[in-house]
Order: sequence, then structure tokens, then C-alpha cells
Amino acid sequence: MKKILTAFFLLIVFTTHSQTINDYFQKIRNNQAELTAFISQMPKGGDLHNHYSGAIYAETYFNWAVKNDFWINTETLQVTADAKTGEGWTKFSTLNKDGKLSSYREKLLQLWSMKNYNGADGEQHFFATFGLFSPLSNINYKEGLTELKERAITENVSYIELMFSRVDFSKQNIDSTNEYNEMLENIQAQKDSIKLKYVFDRLYNKIMQLPVEDSINSFTHFLDSLHYNSHIDDNKFTMRYQTYIVRTQNPVTTFKNLVVSFRAAKKDSLIVGVNIVAPEDDPVSMHDYWLHMYMFAYCHQKYPSVKYSMHAGEITEGFVKPEDLTHHISDAVYIAKAQRIGHGIDIAYEKNNYQLLNYMSKNHVAVEINLSSNEYILGVKNDAHPLLLYTRFHVPIVISTDDAAINRSSLTEQYELLALRYKEISYSDIKNFVYNSITYSFPDKQKKEALKKDLDERFKKFEAYILSNQPK
Repeated sequence: MKKILTAFFLLIVFTTHSQTINDYFQKIRNNQAELTAFISQMPKGGDLHNHYSGAIYAETYFNWAVKNDFWINTETLQVTADAKTGEGWTKFSTLNKDGKLSSYREKLLQLWSMKNYNGADGEQHFFATFGLFSPLSNINYKEGLTELKERAITENVSYIELMFSRVDFSKQNIDSTNEYNEMLENIQAQKDSIKLKYVFDRLYNKIMQLPVEDSINSFTHFLDSLHYNSHIDDNKFTMRYQTYIVRTQNPVTTFKNLVVSFRAAKKDSLIVGVNIVAPEDDPVSMHDYWLHMYMFAYCHQKYPSVKYSMHAGEITEGFVKPEDLTHHISDAVYIAKAQRIGHGIDIAYEKNNYQLLNYMSKNHVAVEINLSSNEYILGVKNDAHPLLLYTRFHVPIVISTDDAAINRSSLTEQYELLALRYKEISYSDIKNFVYNSITYSFPDKQKKEALKKDLDERFKKFEAYILSNQPK
């Protein structure tokens, strides 16, 4: 009886406590400054949709360019480590000597991010930034990962699942590559999945005759050394990695890279998942979408323990033909069997979308919502965004940043936008989304349980702190 009364008392205290927090949240949610003060202190669990090169702020890239005395073309603003001659080329040290460094710093910050951007084509500017700062994005991984860790801790983020790097197997040639590419194109035109598996089997056997393990061992050794020597994991923070393929390459190259990505993820516990990146409305991405889905399905059969999330539905009306909006998410879910979907913006246009939403809910296929990038790239926000459509069908929601540095944003701002734009979303909903970021993450069971336990403690302390520090 004593145990029953104690449990009943704790239930009452917990319920009252939660209601008080909910009431306070409702009271301050329409005041942006008060909301920011609240959310900045709130535990945020994990950021599951996070690209390394797009998460490093342009200020950091600029500092690296200065520190390493890169070359810059003062007319085109191209930056490179390679010595250059000719009109417009000079070194960063020369800019500094001439007193011009600060003016070029501001130009580069705007070129390498969405800072002060007010142009018409946000998508073009957004994706162009990656190529512009790419000479800098791979020169100081240790400092870059440390920056992400320290920012996460400041933001009360305890876990990041980072799309970091890839096992590029493109240079390993397969005999009759052109013949296989043509074969795959013909099969895709016929949508013959039976014949496709036969060709995949042949290609897979050829890939296994190449030095696959050498490439994987080289990649995993690099990743493990970087992670452990940088002291990324501690009692406040954990980072794990996704490797990925680029969806704009020819079919054979894409398949090769996907196979080695799955094998690398199976081999190394730090690599917890695989993804597919690059603009979804790119002509190659659109043309080969069906093939890519079956490539993932094939690798899933070969390596069933490997998890993967997929950028899918990052398109909307005006970006592609109307009929191309009807199947990308459903193909990723039904054919590729993705465990999570990144973006999922075109869900309202998908064929049989209610059936798809019910399936995602029933089978716990989470959707990674990235509010800032959806606004900048696709122009989708407020009630045009399908977030409430997903919640109405109880599809698990995970709030993520995508490319926080390019967007000049943070995970704090993503939750702030969520609260400001969607009044139907309560504090309890937001807290559930935070827990989803751990529940639907990809690390091993033991690590996930530890992250959940840590999140329990963080919320307990946070809610007690909020309630005890209100003005009298």
C-alpha cells in the first residue's frame, strides 16, 4: 500500500509540474525574447540531420583561409590553397597588409552563407556555397568537429549525428562500366526490378573483386583516429557519423559508392548510418531516382543491420514537373525501406498520401524537419509546410538544423520557429520531438539508452530551474 501511495503521489507531482511548465510556455510563446530565453536553456537531445561542411560557420572558414594564407581572386572571390598568377589574384596576407581584409571578410561571409541574402533563387545560392568554401572545408577537421561539439554543449544539445564524409570508391574502375550504365538505364526505362537485381548481383560481384576493404580500412582508420584524438565524446556530449553517396553521378559509380558505404557502416560502430545527398531536383537525381531507391533496397538486403536515412521530398511545386511530386517519399519508404526521411516537404502532393502517412506512423518512419533550410531553399514555411500534416497522422517528428552555418541558424532557432509558427504545438509536443531525436537516432542500443537517461535528468533539472526562477 505504501508503494502504491508513493507512486500515486509522484504521479500527481509530475502531472502538476508538467502542467505548470505547459502553462508557463503558453504564457511566453508569443514573446520572441522570452521564448528564446526559455528554449536556449531547454535540453534539445540530438540533431539528426546535420551536414559537417554546412555546419561550420563562414567566420571559421575565413579564419582558416587567413591562418593558412590562401589565395583569393579579388574579382570573382574564388579562394584556393594553390598559388595563382594573373589578374585579380592575391594572398590573404597581402589583403591584410593593404588594410582590405575586413571588407573582403564581409563579402565572403555573404558568399559562403545566407547572410543578408535577399535574392530570388535561394536554392541556387544555398547549394553554390558548398563549392565556394570547399577548398577550406577539409583542411582542419579536428578544429571543425571541436567547434560543433562546443556549440552543441552551449545549446544544450547532447548528440549529433553528422553527415561527415564519404568513402569515395569512384576511381576504382569496373570492366565494361559504360555497358553497365547503359544496361541500367534501359532497365530503369522498363521499370524491371527483377532484371535489375540480376544486374546488381553481377555488379556487386565485380565490386568485391576490387580493393574494397583497403578503401574502407583507410576511411575508418581516418575517422576513428580523428574522433578519438579530438576527444569528441564525453559525459556531456556524443557524436556519431553518417557516410553518404552523391546522387548526381552515373549509376555504376553511385552503386559502387553505396556498397562500400554500407560495408563501412557495418564495420565501424562510429558510422551509424548511410545517406544520399545533393539537390533532389538535379536532372540526374530526378532521372535516376528509381534506380537509387532500388540500390538502397539491394544494399539493405545485403547488410540488414545497417541503418539509413534518405533526403526525400526536398522538392515542391515549381521546382519540378507536377507528376514528379507524387512519388519521391513513397519510393523512399516503400521501395528503399528508409528508416528516416530527411525534409519530406512534398508529402501533400504524394499519391495516396494519407495511406503513406498512416504507414509511416505505424512503422515508425520518422521525418527530419528542417524549418530554416526549407524556407531558404524551397520557399516553404508557415502553413505551407507539412509539419502539422505529419503530426495529425502521428508521424514521428525530429527537429534538425540541416546546414546551420549556411542558414546562420541553430537548433535553438528551429524550436523557436516551431513554437512561433505553429500554435497547435504544445510544450509537451516539443518535448516529445526532443525525445524523438534520441529514440529515432542510429547508435547502438546501449548508447541510446544512456542518451535517454541523460535526457531525463536534463529535463528534470531544466523544468525545476524554470519553475524556481520566475519573478515574484
